Amino acid sequence: MRLVTFNLLHGRSLTDGLVDPDRLTAAVSALDADILALQEVDRDQSRSGKLDLTAIAARALHAPEHHFAAAVVGTPGEQFRPLTHDDDGHGEPRYGVGLVTRHPVTTWRVTRLKPAPVRSPVYVPGPGGGLILLRDEPRVVLAAVLTTPHGPLTVAATHLSFVPGWNAYQLRQTVRALRTLPAPRILLGDLNLPAGAARLLTGWCPLGRRPTYPAGQPRVQLDHILADRHGLALLPPVTAVRTPLSTISDHRPLIVDLG
Repeated sequence: MRLVTFNLLHGRSLTDGLVDPDRLTAAVSALDADILALQEVDRDQSRSGKLDLTAIAARALHAPEHHFAAAVVGTPGEQFRPLTHDDDGHGEPRYGVGLVTRHPVTTWRVTRLKPAPVRSPVYVPGPGGGLILLRDEPRVVLAAVLTTPHGPLTVAATHLSFVPGWNAYQLRQTVRALRTLPAPRILLGDLNLPAGAARLLTGWCPLGRRPTYPAGQPRVQLDHILADRHGLALLPPVTAVRTPLSTISDHRPLIVDLG
């Protein structure tokens, strides 16, 4: 079983700044994931050609199950608003996380997390970027209960706040929400926290320890695959961990092979 988490940067390449569906397809296909968690995912956004990036990823992996959960309607860094319900913003540009799996899904669940109440400095790469003050946006946790050859498995994708302290608060909320779903439980995502903090805040076991950001010369691990220690013995052992350079994004994907 191959687990992958990947912050897509909405599919954009840092070399030419473009979002190309063929390039995205090739990048995701190369991951060969059985379970793929995606962050910074666009749907119907002009900047990414009004594409459904989660659906493209599912087709690239020949995965029958996929779901997109919007965190906001609109475009972060520009105009956006929180969703009023899960189907809000249909036909409008949306942004959030995605989960793609080759295993059958018995249950989908969405948990919404409030944004930090203050603006915070963040570094934005590329032309016109630099250190800017950004208003935080709402976040979302997308969980699925899967039927796998190893039995039921809960997996979840999320992308937590960049605001220090608030992301820790959100991570604790996420763990509480996931504990209501069946064990074993695995959380995949960009937590905007280093590995040690993620482990201490959750008590969960990191399945892969590798720096993932920035993509060119990774110095810090922001992207994680964590397993709840309750039910951990039911999972196959970790056999490989990789963070290959991709043709898209400012993050590297984190790949963990089990069994």
